[in-house]
Amino acid sequence: MSAQPATVSRLHKAGIRTFRLTVQPAPARTGEGDRYGVRLEEEYADGDRTLAAAVATATPLHTARVLDALVAAVRASGHQAGVLSVSRRKPIHLDEAAGVRLALALLAAQPVSKPERIRRIVAGVSAMSTEETYYWYAKAVGPAAERVRRALRIFLAEE
Repeated sequence: MSAQPATVSRLHKAGIRTFRLTVQPAPARTGEGDRYGVRLEEEYADGDRTLAAAVATATPLHTARVLDALVAAVRASGHQAGVLSVSRRKPIHLDEAAGVRLALALLAAQPVSKPERIRRIVAGVSAMSTEETYYWYAKAVGPAAERVRRALRIFLAEE
């Protein structure tokens, strides 16, 4: 079950923000044929046009570490978890709340390399209320984004 493009267009015209998740296969030279990275973009309407702005990307290694957040966002948007595969060519449209939660997890965990700390960050974001995720997302993409993301990492997975 996936969102139909007509439905997404209606959401945009109604002024509702959505997100688009694109699966990016690992380059063939890396020997990681079954692994993939992701790119998350925020979509919004500007009159009759749909605009997209990149929010976050994740390498194949990082994607594997935040897979729980990816699967949760895809399922919360009405898709099967199986749409996340290396052979996926079309973007996956996510609901606003699911996209905000996933974006926050990706942004907070992006510079972290320790798998246990990434798990704690992802678990912390998934435990937040919807209002909290919107608050932190607005701050994490705002003018003081780097400081806010660092504060969020310390708040969720102090180290």
